[in-house]
Amino acid sequence: MLAIGNIRLPVPVMLSPMAGVSDLPFRLITRSFGSPLAFTEMIDINAISQKDKRTTHMLSSSSDDSPLGVQFLGSSEFQIPLAVERLSGHSCDLIDFNAACPSPKVTRKGKGAALMREPKKLRDILSALVRYSSLPVAVKIRAGWDADSVNARDVALYAQDAGISALFIHGRTKTQGYSGAVDYGIIREVKEALSVPVIASGDNISLERVRTMFKETGCDGVAIARGALGNPWIFREITGYFKDGTLSAKPDVAERIEVMKRHLELSVEHWGEKRGVGIFHKFFIWYTKGLTGLRPLRDRAFRTGTKADLLQVVEELAERPWNSARPSAHNRPRPFDAASLNCLE
Repeated sequence: MLAIGNIRLPVPVMLSPMAGVSDLPFRLITRSFGSPLAFTEMIDINAISQKDKRTTHMLSSSSDDSPLGVQFLGSSEFQIPLAVERLSGHSCDLIDFNAACPSPKVTRKGKGAALMREPKKLRDILSALVRYSSLPVAVKIRAGWDADSVNARDVALYAQDAGISALFIHGRTKTQGYSGAVDYGIIREVKEALSVPVIASGDNISLERVRTMFKETGCDGVAIARGALGNPWIFREITGYFKDGTLSAKPDVAERIEVMKRHLELSVEHWGEKRGVGIFHKFFIWYTKGLTGLRPLRDRAFRTGTKADLLQVVEELAERPWNSARPSAHNRPRPFDAASLNCLE
């Protein structure tokens, strides 16, 4: 069990915050497959302080969407009190502060991964969050700004001094973005330096990669981002494996189609038909990865503007061949041993 403040997770896995992706409909889909914790999209502190309508809608939740983390983005400790006050009217259980986003439009404003270059400033922001919020506070960092300034351990220690309840770390530098290799060594170094839980991210795109992350870093938990795109059942695979070592069956065509239909329905309910259909177009691509002869259907899907038309395209997927391979018996991973990690050889 992974504990973050007063939050107790039965398995050490969760859905990462993803801009433009981890809205309420997608969170509900992943939770239906076993994700015990999920995060909203990244919320700019300025936007929530100004009661921006779109930001307020991004904070929408439901009784099935708990426990829920909210990820803040900002650059000043003086923004914290009002942002926390505005958040108090929404259902959430954890605040995560983003010091990891590598996007130039974010870092040029001194936000996201830019704070890796100012550890003391980040510490002051986190101290303010801990002081003004009644919720547990976490922070997400990167390995460093670039290969010449890998400082995750030092930044993590400053963050722990600020009173955080957990630390998330992406094992790449800002300049790497999402390319190149994840540095398992720096994640392990951070884990060994801290007394609070360390949750690792970066290339957790399959059960095997998750096993590797635990083995190589000794982390307390993992966050799933890209691995869940078009593949929410990754949580079923991981949670089943952690609980009793079982491997769940890969989704067949019928299950894929039903999940897509349910996701589309939720998207329309949440965003309205026009926007909900538009948002689901990108999910259509992710859900149909590996489908042969897809281009005509994708072209049709992207031209749809109504739920009925898009549902018709989804239904036609039943006629297409899918790659449903699963691990052979001799190559299946052994059960997860939370006490010793000896199974992760």
